[in-house]
Amino acid sequence: MVTENLREVEKRVQMACERSGRRREEVTLIAVSKTKPLEMLREAYEGGARYFGENKVQELVDKYEAMPSDIHWQMIGHLQRNKVKYIIDKAELIHSVDSLRLAESIDKEAGKKGLIANVLLEVNMAREESKFGIMPEEALDFVKQIVRFRNIKVNGLMTIAPFVDDPEENRIHFANLRKLSVDIGKEKVNNVNMSILSMGMTNDFEVAIEEGATMVRVGTAIFGERSYAH
Repeated sequence: MVTENLREVEKRVQMACERSGRRREEVTLIAVSKTKPLEMLREAYEGGARYFGENKVQELVDKYEAMPSDIHWQMIGHLQRNKVKYIIDKAELIHSVDSLRLAESIDKEAGKKGLIANVLLEVNMAREESKFGIMPEEALDFVKQIVRFRNIKVNGLMTIAPFVDDPEENRIHFANLRKLSVDIGKEKVNNVNMSILSMGMTNDFEVAIEEGATMVRVGTAIFGERSYAH
């Protein structure tokens, strides 16, 4: 099942790229494997998936140990400061930096390991109270403050759009995140680049690609509905 789903999602990514005049290589498909058992991850891996996204620190750590070493692990969930140390040398990219205190913890733990942590800033484009993320108007100021941390590299922005029946409703949020990344890029802040736009999930990733996403985070369409029976 996972293999066919992955193939189908891959086809949809390809078509969205073609519609928007982009090359397929410009978009990284992240298989969001939270709550999924290892055998499903292995099936996705055999189907060609190399980027896996996890929401929970413990799950990422366990799967990191159990899965092949050429996987690019992505921490996409809200990250608590006291848990940074467990994934700092395992997650290739942390998508969910939303406070200077979290950035400070990441910087400190990366420093201890002699690493530079690659991060994205999470922006709450739709201003949903239930979501984490900095407000769009705070993003540039945030970027200018985060550069004081030596062991962090900001690689772009991430957003979690509202869950909607019609993906077109989220187009505005994706378009605005892209604009924001262009505006921040123009400021040429030291040690900050805006090469990554992580946006779009199972129900709206095609629209996100059309609006410039370079990473899409797809779980349900690859692995089926989530099970929380843990």
